Amino acid sequence: MSTLKDPVGREGRQRRRGARELTLFWFALPGAAVLLLFHYVPLLGNVIAFQDYQPFIGITDSRWVGFDNFSVIFDGDQEFLRALVNTLQLTLIQVVLVFPAPIALALLLNGLLSERVKRVVQNILYLPHFLSWVVVVAIFQQMLGNSGLLNVFLQAQDLGTWNIIGDPDTFKALLTSQVIWKDTGWGTILFLAALARVDSDLYESAAVDGASRWRQTWHVTLPSLRGLIVLLAILRLGDALSVGFEQIILQQTAVGLENSEVLDTYVYNNGLIAGQWGASAAVGLVKGVVGVALVLGANKLAHLMGEEGIYQKR
Repeated sequence: MSTLKDPVGREGRQRRRGARELTLFWFALPGAAVLLLFHYVPLLGNVIAFQDYQPFIGITDSRWVGFDNFSVIFDGDQEFLRALVNTLQLTLIQVVLVFPAPIALALLLNGLLSERVKRVVQNILYLPHFLSWVVVVAIFQQMLGNSGLLNVFLQAQDLGTWNIIGDPDTFKALLTSQVIWKDTGWGTILFLAALARVDSDLYESAAVDGASRWRQTWHVTLPSLRGLIVLLAILRLGDALSVGFEQIILQQTAVGLENSEVLDTYVYNNGLIAGQWGASAAVGLVKGVVGVALVLGANKLAHLMGEEGIYQKR
């Protein structure tokens, strides 16, 4: 009798599972439609990288020029090289300073004994993430601009003035500090969630063995975060050449193109402003291809190191 009822039971469970998955599918469908419509369909527009594209005649009637638009990249166009150098410099700075900042902050917050204090500090640190770059730049201008609070204080002390916002020599440091202030708190969420899953018995065992707090962090905490750190590092490489278009374009006039032009602003200034649609699309296309190559290469390296990466090795 049990063998006769078992297939019916399995069939019922499969129907319930199918109904549950169908419900999840309908919930996911709007998000998938938005992703398809605004992220994948626009990829078809990359065809203008191979055309002498003119907006008033459209893609279908624009003249094909093959790889001529890519000459700005391979022939060493000075404006492009300037944007590339600035982009690589900012990328290196952000990899060294911005990426580790949420990890360090999460470790500090995890060390707080009072949960109430920890929640209050977390909520304060999360707030800047919800401010737009327009507001963030305005705040920094009010603090560090030519007539900002810093210069008001310096003038009161007869120390002269220092217009940090308009100083080309400090522009990259300014951008980095803005990113750290705005997004570091929000970036701790994943790391704090991972730290909450670390078995407390490991810390107790390490303490019994005489390990200091630093030793516990190095041998227990960081190994527990290694998989997450590798995953986020790989995903970050996909945007390695995107260093904050909105943040930079809002402050570009204060310091000039020489020190502030990056690949994203190069595409904007030469495409939408100067009308060089094909060349700008070619730069954007190459940037995207390089980003994909970096992700795949980093993921392969992660597999060689014994990590899963963004997808498991088959």
